[in-house]
Amino acid sequence: MVINLFQIIGTLGLISIINGTFLLTKKSRKRKTIFAFLLLGGILLEIYSIYIKDPIFIILQAVYIIVAIYGWLKIK
Repeated sequence: MVINLFQIIGTLGLISIINGTFLLTKKSRKRKTIFAFLLLGGILLEIYSIYIKDPIFIILQAVYIIVAIYGWLKIK
């Protein structure tokens, strides 16, 4: 089994979102860092979803990115 670049991008996106979500539950004071993790993860997973050509996942990730940007701007 060969792992390609897009699978690595998807995996990094997933890890980033998991990390950001975990930090949110800990009520960390570094909210900007948390939303940076969530936004980066969303962007990476959007790239992966475009690669796999899954329209539902593409839309889901686009909405997720918008929500992450909104949350990031709201705390500034």
